[in-house]
Amino acid sequence: MKSKVTNLILVTGLIISFFAFLPQTKASAAENQGNDYPIVLVHGLGGWGEGEFLGYNYWGGLKDVPEYLESMGHQTFVASVSPVASNYDRSIELYYYIKGGTVDYGASHAKQHGHSRYGRTYEGVYPEWDADHPVHLVGHSMGGLTTRSLVDLLEDGSAEERDYHQVHPNESMSSLFEGNKSWVHSVSSIATPHNGTTYADDENRIISFVKDLIINVASVTGISQENLVYDFKLDHWGIRREPGESFKSYLSKVINSKIWESTDISAYDLSTPGAAVLNQKVETKSDVYYFSYTGQTSKKSILTGQHIPSAYTHLFLHQPTSFLGKFSRTNPQDGPIIDKSWWPNDGLVSTVSSFSPFGQPAKAYNGVAEKGKWNYYPIMSNWDHIDFIGILSLSSKTPAFNVYPLYKDIAENVHSLDE
Repeated sequence: MKSKVTNLILVTGLIISFFAFLPQTKASAAENQGNDYPIVLVHGLGGWGEGEFLGYNYWGGLKDVPEYLESMGHQTFVASVSPVASNYDRSIELYYYIKGGTVDYGASHAKQHGHSRYGRTYEGVYPEWDADHPVHLVGHSMGGLTTRSLVDLLEDGSAEERDYHQVHPNESMSSLFEGNKSWVHSVSSIATPHNGTTYADDENRIISFVKDLIINVASVTGISQENLVYDFKLDHWGIRREPGESFKSYLSKVINSKIWESTDISAYDLSTPGAAVLNQKVETKSDVYYFSYTGQTSKKSILTGQHIPSAYTHLFLHQPTSFLGKFSRTNPQDGPIIDKSWWPNDGLVSTVSSFSPFGQPAKAYNGVAEKGKWNYYPIMSNWDHIDFIGILSLSSKTPAFNVYPLYKDIAENVHSLDE
């Protein structure tokens, strides 16, 4: 009996040893693939952080995308940067929001544009962030431009600030401007105007859009303009809401400020000429995965051939949809050539502008991601610009409209990438 038990143990051991050396099955191999790097959500123009609309979320509206992703096991942080500052300033704010510290816009940059060098101080939502602890950046609208700018600063730093520091060695320089920081694993842009939007070629239109967006969200949430705690985060420009100041007064102060005449502001960066300048400076990096998601809510008119709002377009976006759907530019002295390929749009951004930066590596995503290229997804038909974040959606779609599946796919996609 003892001999039989001994033989059974030996045979079992041989079987276990045999299977241990077999090639991994697909299921077991999948367990060893992917990564668990945190996701950082970066809002777009006019966006807001947590608590500014009494629980009404930029990421989901009445739903809560970050909470949903966390429940699915995806560590997620929600960034809060200036809703109207330039991509450069926002990217620096994003760096400190994640890493922690006092925002340093750079001595040379601050002097060139006439604002303060230092901004707010942040504790940092992920202070361990470095090359060994990278992140995934996910940006909606202008947030996609901001994430691109940050990656460029992390990897290349700022030659302008380094040159200034050499001439003024007594003035400190942020380590951000040194470069050589491969800290971002992937960038996912959602409805981002990589090549600008013609709607911003006149800054008055984009200023009006921001104003109307805030007022519409306040209306949906039932918050009066007097009690609204919305923050433009323009401290470095010397624009602050004074104690007891009504939001209406604060909004007027921002809207009528001279900052909109600067090239260091969102209105310029979002214009087609401003985006062309940005694309010359900010390159697609070979060590980063890039993905883009784009929508279209306009439809071609059978009478004019121009694009008009479809039945799925939010009323708030009807005017810009029609404007984008017929705008053309033939004189290169006035800005980039705009032809009818720009007419299909999502209500604020031309579809062709949302795939990738013109002239930079890109390909249609076929399930196999390539680093150093924009892997763009197919157009999401009948999705307008604000559908992508789920705000104000009850007026344009059924109450069942749900952004959760989109962000589930985004999170699973970036977490499936090899480390």
